Amino acid sequence: MTGIFPDSESADRAYACVLGRGYSDREVSLLISDESRARYFPPSEPKTELGTKAAQGAGVGLVAGAGIGALLAGLAAAGVAVPGLPIIAIGPLAAAFAGGGTGGALGAIVGALIGRGIPEERAKLYERGINEGGIVLGVTPRTEADADYFEREWSRLGGTEIYRPSLYEAGRRV
Repeated sequence: MTGIFPDSESADRAYACVLGRGYSDREVSLLISDESRARYFPPSEPKTELGTKAAQGAGVGLVAGAGIGALLAGLAAAGVAVPGLPIIAIGPLAAAFAGGGTGGALGAIVGALIGRGIPEERAKLYERGINEGGIVLGVTPRTEADADYFEREWSRLGGTEIYRPSLYEAGRRV
């Protein structure tokens, strides 16, 4: 399941929604442009839970209570920026970009997302959203009840273009 969030606050609330349902930070994917990362999360002490958990996992050692900003700052510092593209990919979706050969073409974002099972039209919407400053969040729901919950809550929290494949289609991909 993937969706795009217009700003760091809505993405952070959506992330908290996922954690609150019993998922770990390692199950969450995030795509954000390098420009948006710099705008939303300038170098400073992070402020929410998301960043702390991810930064600790990356061995960055940031202060407890931090959030999505620390996640991005910590993982960017750990070298998770996508070579040749102005984005940072975190979590299982990052594997879609690991194959190399992006060659700096922004169309590579669409190709990588399609390779992870996201339909082409949806991938193009995500690419446009990332380029416009949005944050793509993804998780593979374990159950249909979880998928229902995420779809409802992400919509309530400002998420748009929410893609919900069936659990069979998802194949535990995102």
